[in-house]
Amino acid sequence: MTSVKRAHVVGLGLIGASLCLALGEAGWDVTGDDLDADVVEVALSTKIVGARELEQSVDLVAICTPAGVVADVARQYLERLDNPAVIVTDVAGVKGAIVRDVSDPRFLGGHPMAGSELRGLRGARADLFQGCTWVLTPTASTPADVYTRLHSYLREIGANVVAVSPADHDRLVALASHVPHLLAGALMNQAAEAAREDAVLLQLAAGGFRDMTRIAAGDPAIWPDILFENREAVSSTLLDLEERLASLRDALEDRDRPALEDSLTSAAVARRQLPGRALNSDDMAYLRVLVADRPGSLARVTMTASEMLVNIYDIEIAHAIEGNKGTLLLAVDEQQAERFMDALRAADFGVVRER
Repeated sequence: MTSVKRAHVVGLGLIGASLCLALGEAGWDVTGDDLDADVVEVALSTKIVGARELEQSVDLVAICTPAGVVADVARQYLERLDNPAVIVTDVAGVKGAIVRDVSDPRFLGGHPMAGSELRGLRGARADLFQGCTWVLTPTASTPADVYTRLHSYLREIGANVVAVSPADHDRLVALASHVPHLLAGALMNQAAEAAREDAVLLQLAAGGFRDMTRIAAGDPAIWPDILFENREAVSSTLLDLEERLASLRDALEDRDRPALEDSLTSAAVARRQLPGRALNSDDMAYLRVLVADRPGSLARVTMTASEMLVNIYDIEIAHAIEGNKGTLLLAVDEQQAERFMDALRAADFGVVRER
């Protein structure tokens, strides 16, 4: 009989509490803690967590605190745990500094691209991570077993797992998440200020305005830490965006119709090409990838998948009985399999497809 897996969640805000609920629905025993004793009391009374105490036999510890203290908290828990099989991860929106500061091989940084306008325990949902992209940031020193087990755990709660390097994560998420939040806030503040003189303005706010400013309703308390930790990438992206806005302003002043049409057309095409096709496990291809049993091999495979937007549904390691070779068993989207196999072969991996 398979033993029940155990998780401990540190920080019972929206993400932490939702993770507790999601793991609980997946059959895990979940404990958790928070600096706010009242939050812990509510979490216990509503069965979001079963207990507050950390057990040495825990399989997973998730640090769901503000980004600025993740590294310190992660190191504290790693020092407390003498369990060599435990995995410690986090959910912070910035990865570079955290991964540099936590050198224990049992730590693997993560970031779920999920959220809600609601805050704290009252916004927690067991289905928050269903279909969301959950980024993992393995390095050359990440043990393959740590990655595959955490990948499997996250798939249990419905997340689509991708892997990128910590530096690439911070650069990409600046454009995909951090700058959009700043822009939504700036646009909302501009409208609110204008509405002081023209109160009817906010009554005219149509669907487009509401869509663009929806994320401005999120918890403002978590964002300063995230933005400060990723300030270089965010500042660089803002500068690029300022140049683009300036060119649009010039096109308006010059009545340059082709320039405006080109900008709007390219944006419309790019928007329609955003990944959004529902992925399911009914139509998968199964690949066997021969890898060397050395640090960084798994990361190269998973990062190749992420760069190509290939979703890995399942991943397993089959170690060779002799020698220094092993095999990764991957389940991927049928429609993406051949292209992914070509890319792996170009990177000198042996790969075959099971029929």
